[in-house]
Amino acid sequence: MATKTNSLWSITDGQRARYGRAVLAMAGASLFMFSAPLIGGFAIDVVDTHRVDAGTPLLAMAAEALGGSDALTWYLWLSGAATLLVTAVGGVFLYFRGRLAALTSETIVKGIRDELYRRLHHLHARYYDDADTGDLVQRCSSDVETVRVFLSSDVVEIGRAIILVLIATPILFWLDSRLAWVSLVLMPFLTVFAYVFFAKVKEVFQITDEAEGAMTAVLQENLTGIRVVRAFARQDFEIEKFAAKNQAFRDHNHRLIRLMGIYWATSDLFALGQVGLVLFFGGFWLMDSSLSVGTLFTFMMLEGMVIWPVRQLGRVLTDTGKAVVSLGRINDILTEPEESLEPTPAHGRAEGEIVIEHLDFEYEPGRPVIRDLNLTIRAGECLAIVGAPGSGKSTLIRLLLRLYGYSKGSIRLDGHELAQVNRQWLRSQIGVVMQDPFLYSGSIEANLKVGRPDANRDHIVQACDDAAISDAIANFPGGYGAMVGERGVTLSGGQRQRLALGRAFVKDPPVLVLDDSLSAVDTGTEQRILKALDARRGRHTTIIIAHRLSSVIHADRIMVLDEGRCVQLGDHATLAAQDGPYRRLCQLQGALDEQIRDDIRLTGAS
Repeated sequence: MATKTNSLWSITDGQRARYGRAVLAMAGASLFMFSAPLIGGFAIDVVDTHRVDAGTPLLAMAAEALGGSDALTWYLWLSGAATLLVTAVGGVFLYFRGRLAALTSETIVKGIRDELYRRLHHLHARYYDDADTGDLVQRCSSDVETVRVFLSSDVVEIGRAIILVLIATPILFWLDSRLAWVSLVLMPFLTVFAYVFFAKVKEVFQITDEAEGAMTAVLQENLTGIRVVRAFARQDFEIEKFAAKNQAFRDHNHRLIRLMGIYWATSDLFALGQVGLVLFFGGFWLMDSSLSVGTLFTFMMLEGMVIWPVRQLGRVLTDTGKAVVSLGRINDILTEPEESLEPTPAHGRAEGEIVIEHLDFEYEPGRPVIRDLNLTIRAGECLAIVGAPGSGKSTLIRLLLRLYGYSKGSIRLDGHELAQVNRQWLRSQIGVVMQDPFLYSGSIEANLKVGRPDANRDHIVQACDDAAISDAIANFPGGYGAMVGERGVTLSGGQRQRLALGRAFVKDPPVLVLDDSLSAVDTGTEQRILKALDARRGRHTTIIIAHRLSSVIHADRIMVLDEGRCVQLGDHATLAAQDGPYRRLCQLQGALDEQIRDDIRLTGAS
């Protein structure tokens, strides 16, 4: 389907023929539905006049042929049978109308959901800097459902109202032109009132929808971080926060309900006024014998059949207003620019040489994060990056992955400028392990095979051995088939990090990035992992970001970042011998380690 759905009309593209068949089925149902009041009206006139020829000509001829002197009785029997028949046939048409409308709406909405999900996976990383996850979830669920309801029922309901008016009007004028004018006199006023009212109330729909999104966002955020909420004893604060959002949604919704109450009361006044006019003038003409009882009955039945769908325009316009607002919120996502997956041909498996020249980057204008950075990482080399929080370490990795674009400077992988390289290929060459890794709700094996679905068990086991997680997996019920829960909630922080590291080893990329990914691992396990990394040298170009010196001292080179600038570069021994930030970091961590050892000795002595 198209990536832009800027109107309710545009989203029906490709499905309008099926909608047309649904409307035709509705027209057929309406014709048979209108037949029942006509048959009933004529039957009343036959009973009232005791004359068969006062009824429907076709039924009158059949009754006289069948009944002779009992023709009146036969006419009533035939009228009842005809009413059942037209009602049954009308029901068949209604079935096909409902089936066609439902099938069409589900097809359209499935396309919208698929496109939304695809688009969310291809939006720029900057979009998610300010996006609210709960609001996005609501747009993909509640807003899509609102559009589905409109497409499945309201589109056909609009067609039904139009068809009923078009069919009923000539029938009413055929029966009695005077009463026809009376029965239609208030209809235009009701239609205009409904249109004007919902044009005014559209803004209220928008505000109410946004309030619901804000409430959903708070709920989603708290369910995700429920353990943090409890750990900091913030239940009361978060409950009050949700209650405030819930109250705001309630207030906006209450205002909407109040406005809708005004509409329904006014539309009821129009509808009952219309019925009252028909009864008044119909009764007056009935008394002077210029109108039959059967005709008045038919008018009342047809009037109810026509006035109800016209009155229902209020509900239809309500849903239309909601659908327009929801479609606008959906369209906000669908019109966001995507990351372009450049058609540049893939370059095969990368060697892993990374060259950075005069690189500058800023998230916001005037606030540089990377400043004139120059660096060459040889293929197979292990480079460690250290620096204070906010020095640009993680930002550099985001630029390497092209999650963000750089406008000044150059980053090249094996001589290929990243700005001109296909993002999909680039990211397939890099394995990243984050400090707080994301794990899917599924089995351990499924999580390990995310980067390489065709990996065999031997390869997976070896990767887990290198990540020092295989022993823990062996103790899980079900082993590699054990479920890890949403976001890996059943695992400890260290286990999540090691499982994510194992996932990167299974992928076996040319470039491996560890972004403070051993912070939750104990010292002994860390040394096992670093030993495995050392054994894998030559298979990966490895970039290690860490705060603990034990994670970086064995690297080929260490780069010290300070406010986006490279202030030191060399191996551990060289940098530790120089007067600079790395040496001060060594002294600080050494002093802390010595203090811990002293505390242990004092505790043991006591």
